[in-house]
Amino acid sequence: MKNRGIAFKLVLFTLSGTMAVFVSAFAYVYFSSKSSMMHFVEMNGRNATHAAAYQIESVLRGVEKVPLNYAALLTSGYYKASDLSLLPRQMLATNPEIFGAAIAFEPEAFEPGKHYFAPYCYRGKNGVLTDIMLGGAHYDYFTMDWYQIPRELDRPQWTEPYYDKGGGNKLMATFSVPFHKELNGKRKFQGVVTADVALDGLRKIVSSTRIYKSGYAFLISRNGVFVTHPISGMIMTNSIFSIAEAKHSNFLRLIGQKMIAGGEGFVELPRGLLYSGKCWLYYTPLPSIGWSIGIVTPEHELLADVLRFGRMVIVIGICGVLLLALIVLLIARRISKPIIDLSATTLEIARGNLDATLPDIKRRDEVGALARSFEGMRVALKDYIENLTQTTAARERMESELKIASRIQMSFLPKVFPPLPGNARVDIAARLEPARHIGGDLYDYFLIDEDQLFFTVGDVSDKGIPAALFMAVTKTLLKGIAEKGMSPSEVLLKCNHELCGGNDSMMFVTLFCGILDLRSGRLRYSNAGHEHPFLLRRGARPERLIVPDGFLLGVNEEASYETMETLLQPGDKLIVYTDGVTEAINSAGEFYSDSKLLDQIESCASLSADGIASRILQSVKTFSSGVPQADDITLLAIWFTGPKV
Repeated sequence: MKNRGIAFKLVLFTLSGTMAVFVSAFAYVYFSSKSSMMHFVEMNGRNATHAAAYQIESVLRGVEKVPLNYAALLTSGYYKASDLSLLPRQMLATNPEIFGAAIAFEPEAFEPGKHYFAPYCYRGKNGVLTDIMLGGAHYDYFTMDWYQIPRELDRPQWTEPYYDKGGGNKLMATFSVPFHKELNGKRKFQGVVTADVALDGLRKIVSSTRIYKSGYAFLISRNGVFVTHPISGMIMTNSIFSIAEAKHSNFLRLIGQKMIAGGEGFVELPRGLLYSGKCWLYYTPLPSIGWSIGIVTPEHELLADVLRFGRMVIVIGICGVLLLALIVLLIARRISKPIIDLSATTLEIARGNLDATLPDIKRRDEVGALARSFEGMRVALKDYIENLTQTTAARERMESELKIASRIQMSFLPKVFPPLPGNARVDIAARLEPARHIGGDLYDYFLIDEDQLFFTVGDVSDKGIPAALFMAVTKTLLKGIAEKGMSPSEVLLKCNHELCGGNDSMMFVTLFCGILDLRSGRLRYSNAGHEHPFLLRRGARPERLIVPDGFLLGVNEEASYETMETLLQPGDKLIVYTDGVTEAINSAGEFYSDSKLLDQIESCASLSADGIASRILQSVKTFSSGVPQADDITLLAIWFTGPKV
């Protein structure tokens, strides 16, 4: 596209605009027609689904009344024991929609010592009423859903579809109603009255409901299992959720959840879920039994007339666009020729010949304005290149100076590990990774006398050159102030006083410092707003070192500081760090955090001071891989090995 001429682009954009208008009009007509069609289909689907649902509900409501009436009769006590076996047959004789009926009693509720008593009548072969007695080792009805659920819930209940092996030997759903007996003023559960509905009858109602030629209807239970389906192999073996799982479709799973929750809707389904192509589903609940009925309608049948009309409009539109393209092409060539001449001359400028002369175009239209703009650009470009050369040289000098400043700054820091050659009492290692060329973090350690080791870690506010200068001043002051006999808090107090003087920029530094007696392991330390170090006792988990409160250095001359102390045993280790460690961020925006640092320290408890510092630094870099470092990272690890024996 970039290499095409103006004539081509003019034709393209003109035709694109025309096509946009045409497509918009076509889309409006198409979608308006589709919307009207879908509204009509939705109404048809709703009416057909509601009709089927009403028909099924009528059957189910009629079935429900029978066991409800008989349960009330049994509860009232108006019956004879000799007539109980005849009641199920009577229920079927007067209610043809019922497949089977039973009256099932609790153990010994009908007769003392009698465990099972459940007369059952069902429509056998050719509709002949058949009486049997349920119960026994192979038919323990007390554990079956049609008995156990209404007994536990103490209310009428429809079961999920099931195959009643040993009873009616048929796929059915059962409506069970509990009945009771008054004993000593209390209602006691006696058993259930049931009415069975064969799924064959429901299947005939559902299969007769459809829209268009290849649409179909189906019925699902409360758990989403197919009760009816045009494919017989799907019935009672698959559910709407098993199809969703097999097709990896969260959308179908959501529709199934809405259906079993009693929802109603009209939705579009992607290709291959409930039909080989795209289709529409209308679903509505069956409130009495808690099931749901759905009607699937293929989209290609719904939109056949709309698509036929659309194809005709597209053919007419293409012919019109081709004719318009020819007219626009002739006009575009007359406009683009002067621009082609101007382009040939400006190519010399693009190759670096800024002294090339542009063609003298006297036209007062946009082409003439373009030629005059190119001439102004040529002059300005010459001036810009000259200025850019000077700016580049200045920037390279600055980069060189920053690299030199970084080397100077790093040279301030001690690099000899351990700091006491030939002395096995302490092992120290440190790491500092600035976020820029130069940073504001610092660390230091030196001997005040033969047995007193002074060490410190600090973090200056801000970054860059100002922070580096403030860091250098702070480190120099600490080295000059720390003397034999001084406590860490006195060192911080004097350093703060010196930094506050003339600190107009209000920069500050957080600092932790300590003095370790290499003979006894006595550690005295003080803190100025810095991160609390971790203390790793030999054989124990790392823990936070309890440090005194202390204000930042360089801000308040009246600030005071406190010295605390603890005793290090041989093998104990101290890890001091700056917030650049715990506040390192990964690509997900998560912080490295104190807890991750604690786990890392524990994992390298057996390493030397240098091993601990290297391991933690590598862990931080791995965690924040791919994310620019936002803050300086500093670590100081001290391993008190104890005096020589």
